[in-house]
Amino acid sequence: MAQVTGSHSRYDLQTKGENVKDDLTNIITIISPTETPFQSNIGKGKAKNTFTDWLTDTLAAASASNAHIDGDAFSGDTLTAPARLQNHCQIMRKDIVVTRRAQIVDQAGTKSELQRQIAKAGKELKRDVEKIICSEQVAVVGNDTTASKLAGLGAWYDTNTDRGTSGTDGVLSSTTYGYPATAVTTGTDRALSEATLLSIVKGAYVEGGNPSIIMVGPTVKQKMSQYLFGSSARIATPYQDHGKSKSAASVIGAVDYYTSDFGTLHIIPNRFQSETDVHVIDPEFWELQYLDGYKTEKMAKTSDADQRMLTVDLTLCSKNEAASGLVGDVDSSTAMVA
Repeated sequence: MAQVTGSHSRYDLQTKGENVKDDLTNIITIISPTETPFQSNIGKGKAKNTFTDWLTDTLAAASASNAHIDGDAFSGDTLTAPARLQNHCQIMRKDIVVTRRAQIVDQAGTKSELQRQIAKAGKELKRDVEKIICSEQVAVVGNDTTASKLAGLGAWYDTNTDRGTSGTDGVLSSTTYGYPATAVTTGTDRALSEATLLSIVKGAYVEGGNPSIIMVGPTVKQKMSQYLFGSSARIATPYQDHGKSKSAASVIGAVDYYTSDFGTLHIIPNRFQSETDVHVIDPEFWELQYLDGYKTEKMAKTSDADQRMLTVDLTLCSKNEAASGLVGDVDSSTAMVA
């Protein structure tokens, strides 16, 4: 096939000039994820100071020898005071500057570039919060020249942990008025073991917790599904109809719930946590406390531009870390084992 001699075709027109308009879809697509599993599953509260305190206590061990004679003389039992813990609030923010011209020109995908950037920054700020509260970051008290920082989830574990060789838990600044001040020591990575995971679930239950979430990185989530579908894992045949219609064929390739001797746990992937950590969480004992919630402040106009500052000021409250636990130093490139 050939064009007629002298044809003036589409390819003779200027692609970037005035002859042909660009076909720019009037939609701005953002692929970056905004799901924040840890924030979404724990409680929300109010902090009343730049650091927040709470008390933790335990019951005396159950006694099998609690028997007294009739008329036995009274004697006081030995009592223990609750431990006082604290975490420090951390200010997180996004700074936005949009020029006057950027606001008034005709744009694709938005009616207001300033409002679009504010909405985008709000999502980014939420992602930052998830990243930080799921980390092993230790608390920093802060002063006029040093920003205060909250202690993240990984820094709080002390009772139910299983780490690789040479790995150690973080250390509180004090046993009576403490916060995680000494960082976790990373151990040697190893394969995630089902036996190890179950020992952490059991440990949290024995301490009084009822863990309902196993939170892992995306790669480890896949490794768990691959293992749990294996013949050695003793998984029952799935019975749910996952098809969209009666004639639809479907293949189940994921395990989302694990039923243990101590309850059913939801296996949740979290894009913002470390792949080396497997968290066993009782969400009742974790709370995000806000000194000041998400807000947008209009800054003084110092240029031919509009300026906005998005802020949030919060901390993570570990009401009792013994209700949860951690398998640390997991090699996400290695298959899960029994």
